[in-house]
Amino acid sequence: MTTPQAPSTIYIVDDDEAVRDSLRWLLEANGYRVRSFSGAEEFLHAYEPDQVGVLIADVRMPGMSGLELQEELLRREAPLPIVFITGHGDVPMAVSTMKKGAVDFLEKPFNETDLRNIVARMLEQASERVSQAQAQKNHQAVLSRLTAREQQVLERIVAGRLNKQIAGDLNISIKTVEAHRANIMEKLEVTTVADLMKIALTKAEGVA
Repeated sequence: MTTPQAPSTIYIVDDDEAVRDSLRWLLEANGYRVRSFSGAEEFLHAYEPDQVGVLIADVRMPGMSGLELQEELLRREAPLPIVFITGHGDVPMAVSTMKKGAVDFLEKPFNETDLRNIVARMLEQASERVSQAQAQKNHQAVLSRLTAREQQVLERIVAGRLNKQIAGDLNISIKTVEAHRANIMEKLEVTTVADLMKIALTKAEGVA
């Protein structure tokens, strides 16, 4: 069952009140829901990872910097696209943030049209990230229904082992393997091996 998502939100994190107000006015004028924060710590207290959102953050701020905020969001595996704005940007810094997943990097004063275009693109990416994170969470919840033995059988099915081979691996009969296989399909509510693989591989990607 799909959980309804709250309206998407543009988060602004900048210690410069004038910049926050300017960005809020620009984005709200274009129909976006905006929340602004004067610091990274304040933002982290309010951020809800299950909600579709994008982050516009200053690089240099008192306390936790924008780059440190990016590191913290990466640690939390937050599905939040980021664009950095700064008056102190340089190419190496831009490359570093982009490699870590930032969507873009803009120097102040930034072009308003460019920002609007980036935000629109960010929202599409954010929606995809949240959907993927929710699917992974759902798959992990489903997989938790399996017994330890069923997990062992599933791992071997995913590895391409035949029932006879799985029986030999686990020192059980082929009929027992078939019974476990049927239970796995029933618990995971799938009817094909392809769907079974999709759930199992989503778990593996999340752990990697």
